[in-house]
Amino acid sequence: MTATSLATQGRAAGSSFYAGMRVLPRPEREAMYAIYAFCREVDDIADDQRGDRAARAAALDAWRGDIARLYAGGDPGQAHYLALAVRHFDLARADFDAVIAGMAMDVAGDICCPDAADLDLYCDRVASAVGRLSVRVFGMEEAPGLALAHHLGRALQLTNILRDVDEDAAIGRVYLPAEALAAAGLPLGDIAAITADPRIDRACRAVAAEARQHFDAARRILAARPRGHLIAPRLMAGAYGVLLDRMEAAGWAPPRRRVRHNRLAILGMMIRLRLLR
Repeated sequence: MTATSLATQGRAAGSSFYAGMRVLPRPEREAMYAIYAFCREVDDIADDQRGDRAARAAALDAWRGDIARLYAGGDPGQAHYLALAVRHFDLARADFDAVIAGMAMDVAGDICCPDAADLDLYCDRVASAVGRLSVRVFGMEEAPGLALAHHLGRALQLTNILRDVDEDAAIGRVYLPAEALAAAGLPLGDIAAITADPRIDRACRAVAAEARQHFDAARRILAARPRGHLIAPRLMAGAYGVLLDRMEAAGWAPPRRRVRHNRLAILGMMIRLRLLR
């Protein structure tokens, strides 16, 4: 394994789904490590609260330039470790650009009570675009692959939003959609008031219902047994579905306690999936 491969694997090792990546054949595994490392790089830029917005925007622009040069056959700079995956799996430049554009939404201004359309665009960029890259690596056919990326990406991102309500509020962000907040009678834009109000539970449950619809659609796609290496998406659908179950059982009224993945349970789920494939 090259030094670059070891470095991208090291970034992926912190993920709850590292085990799911490790069971892939080597070319697919190393491609997923590279995609994950890229996502972590640009996400770290978006979430860097110490850097000013102009510097963070410039850092994302540098990534855009390196991705453009990678696809043009020039010097890819910091995107060099993506070159083999791009070539081997015909990864689309538009999906890398979409991920960067999603991170730029966080850099341009802290997202607070977006409307449903803007939230869906954000989810498409930061999650479903990653799914579109991943399903190519998994070897899925185009139609089921794109559908799985659409639904599972949104399901996972909405679940993350519901898990991180307080963490996001602490850095000036509320990803819950304006429509759900207004329907619950919550004041838009007042982060402290939103997170302290027990009516936030109603807004979160509306988002959870949308996440469930996407989980259900993703599971139907996976149940049809499409072609591809599908342990990783099955694992993610299962583990995040359990996380959503646990959050719904606990509710979102204050005081909230952050619900976390159970890594042992994820490992057990992965073992069962390997035995059943």
